[in-house]
Amino acid sequence: MTAAITPDRVALRSWLPGFLALAAIWGSSFLFIKVGIAELHPLHLTLYRVATGALTLLVVLAALRDRLPREPRVWAHLFVVGAFGVAVPFTLFGFGEQRIESMLAGIWNATTPLIVLPLAVLVFRTERLTTRRAVGLGLGFLGVLVVLGVWEGVGGAHFTGQLMCLGAAACYGVAIPYQKKFIAGSSYSGLSLSAGQLLVAALQLAVVAPLVAGAPPVPTSLSGDVVASVLALGALGTGLAFVINMRNIRVAGASTASTVTYLIPVFAVLVGALVLDERLNWHQPVGALIVLLGVAIAQGLLGRRRPGIAAGPTVPAVPTAEPAAHR
Repeated sequence: MTAAITPDRVALRSWLPGFLALAAIWGSSFLFIKVGIAELHPLHLTLYRVATGALTLLVVLAALRDRLPREPRVWAHLFVVGAFGVAVPFTLFGFGEQRIESMLAGIWNATTPLIVLPLAVLVFRTERLTTRRAVGLGLGFLGVLVVLGVWEGVGGAHFTGQLMCLGAAACYGVAIPYQKKFIAGSSYSGLSLSAGQLLVAALQLAVVAPLVAGAPPVPTSLSGDVVASVLALGALGTGLAFVINMRNIRVAGASTASTVTYLIPVFAVLVGALVLDERLNWHQPVGALIVLLGVAIAQGLLGRRRPGIAAGPTVPAVPTAEPAAHR
């Protein structure tokens, strides 16, 4: 080991365990959704999940002596992000997994960056469209068609479930650039904003869920597996995962931390196959690889020399409560 490479190796040891843990937590979320909807309506599952996540972040907020936002303008924006970044997509994934495999839902989650970029360019104007990004988008959407298996025809419950998961990714595509444009420049911490958006989403769901799906069942009426899944989705997948993600950004840098997106579908497929004995058609993982290749090209991760990991902390962009990875 030479002096030239020692810092990189030390840095790798400092962030890689957390990086892999985060990919495993978020990749396993689709398994927990599948278990949860066995006894819970998707709206009830999302309500319990978001409420648990909000409570977890409030505890962390209190422990760190941070505070929730106080400006009405910020809460108005959090209302939008809470709906499109939490309540609606979480629910759509639940409805989708009533019809498709959990591992396939994890693959569809990976399409989020393909939707974020055109919306950021055309609607929110927070990004510029370059030739490289256009090529990446084109390749990524080709991968979407391969995952769908359009040559086999469209229609049926399985196809509908895939469209629901794609719709969930589209919601993230709205929430992420919206947050970047209207919230990221505020003086509040990422933890404070995420706790706020979860609280808003929980209130939204508390109103909508009883109207659509009836009163939610009491937790004591649920099986241990479902209760554990709800706790894992809320406390682990949102609360602890957020803290790990913030540490990864601080230690490894925002660009390196964001590449966890590429491992989430891998873990989703692995746990779906090992725990639920799910299987995919050949074109679904092939399409997923094409999607990820397109995302990598669009984000400039291919064809450029990546700098070494900086030793000092970086200032992260404000993340969503469960980044495009989530969820």
